[in-house]
Amino acid sequence: MHEMSIAMAVVCQVEEAARAQGAEGVEAVTLRVGELAGVVPEALRFSFGLACEGTVLAGAELVTEHVPGRARCTSCAGEWATGMPPRLCCERCGDSRTELLSGRELRIATVRWATGPRRALALEEL
Repeated sequence: MHEMSIAMAVVCQVEEAARAQGAEGVEAVTLRVGELAGVVPEALRFSFGLACEGTVLAGAELVTEHVPGRARCTSCAGEWATGMPPRLCCERCGDSRTELLSGRELRIATVRWATGPRRALALEEL
């Protein structure tokens, strides 16, 4: 399950940012996940919960934003939703020379830092 390695990488990056920001904890992390990224959001959420244990992200929520796949034909400039499995030939002219516009994203979009007594309570519960 590569979702665990993704979750661990996200936790590592957010921990590094937390140290740089002087943050005491994290309430939520939002990831933009492309339809074509090969990631199962439910498996990623489960893995994220495990990867957060014992870190400043303990108890943080993982929010995933779905990014649909879109492609454009380099011949006629037609654009379409790729769907799954992806349709990569132009729907207008049939050409296979296309570029993927979106759908492979897998990036941290936002982090909501924990502040004040709410974070202290969460730490006491651990």
